Amino acid sequence: MWFLCRLRDTFDAQDAAYKESVLPSSVTKRVAIEAAHTDYWYKYVGFEGAMVGMTTFGESAPGGDLLKHFGFTVDNVVATAEKILAV
Repeated sequence: MWFLCRLRDTFDAQDAAYKESVLPSSVTKRVAIEAAHTDYWYKYVGFEGAMVGMTTFGESAPGGDLLKHFGFTVDNVVATAEKILAV
């Protein structure tokens, strides 16, 4: 989590032009995929965006099973993107 905080802080410290070039304000439908807790990403995906990530802790199983359990599959990521892009 420390590394994620450092990345977020580094990005947030950039000037507005750089941040706009990376996350254009004209793009309001974003999907973030985080194999950890999603709290830090909401400010970047915005109200029209969506998250694929963990919202609980303490699960124990083989890695592949956990990835599927938390929605880290191609089908789920595509479905999440299609859902927010639907008109």
